[in-house]
Amino acid sequence: MTQAPTPTADTVRRLVRTLLKHEGGGADTAAGPDGVDVRPAGEGADPATWWVGTRHVLRLAPDRAASTRRRRELRLRELVRPHVPVAVPSSTAHGEWAPGLVYTLDTRLSGGSAERHRVSAGGEADLAALLTGLREVPVRQAETLGVPRVPPRSLESLRRAAGQAAERLTEADEFASGRLRQLTPSATAQLIAQPASAVLVHHALTGAHLVVSTEGRVRGVLGWAEAVIGDPAEDIAGLACAVGSPAAVRAATLAGYGARPCLRGLWLARCDSVLRLAEALGGRGTDPLPLLRIRLRRAWEAILLERVTDLRGTDDMP
Repeated sequence: MTQAPTPTADTVRRLVRTLLKHEGGGADTAAGPDGVDVRPAGEGADPATWWVGTRHVLRLAPDRAASTRRRRELRLRELVRPHVPVAVPSSTAHGEWAPGLVYTLDTRLSGGSAERHRVSAGGEADLAALLTGLREVPVRQAETLGVPRVPPRSLESLRRAAGQAAERLTEADEFASGRLRQLTPSATAQLIAQPASAVLVHHALTGAHLVVSTEGRVRGVLGWAEAVIGDPAEDIAGLACAVGSPAAVRAATLAGYGARPCLRGLWLARCDSVLRLAEALGGRGTDPLPLLRIRLRRAWEAILLERVTDLRGTDDMP
């Protein structure tokens, strides 16, 4: 297999110059000394993601699998756009930056990330509308675009794995493993994803993918390449780590989700956050430790819904 080239600033400048010729100078480049202002999109960002001027972001797929996801993402964003109330990036140009490797030049959405700005009550309403819109996207149309269907994860298997990880975190003075005992085997049995509940799931609702204004409103959502047809509790879990469990559950409740998917999402987030931090402390994973500690803290924020101890007879939707 041929080694994919490593994108550099020169690579990006050459590509942007070509785009400017084809687009007649339509892309804003905020010209630097060499005529094109490009820079990596922040510390910790994908090394193949670059700011182009002040209004665009260029993403270079590093391999063919990523290229397939990026092509699908372009079509999926157009399918999703009419159903969600927040901004979804638009593509100004796309093509190949190397043989078989795709680039997309997208409009840059205005705002900061949820890692920098807390979500307000209005922002929770925005997230509720996002979850509602995702549920309304026609599943068959998404599948025709190549969006994969994935089965729900086993919460019981996740609970056991997180239990072992929690012991390691306790030894490292990072977490009290006893907190995970709240999730019992009988509770995981009650929190199994229900049949026929599959919807379009963003599947990557991290703080970095939520564009938030200084007033705490959610203005846009990035990162649609990982979308699947599956368990809506996965997006509730993503929001729990990104904006905190209380805000995530309130948003999901406003979106019409009942106790079971909300609590399932809560515990998916909590187990995931324990596992990811333990992996990072063990030298695995790519996310920085401070960010993983923030996600752990947010996922473990207490919510009133945890007082519900018996979900038998409850519905997923009110």
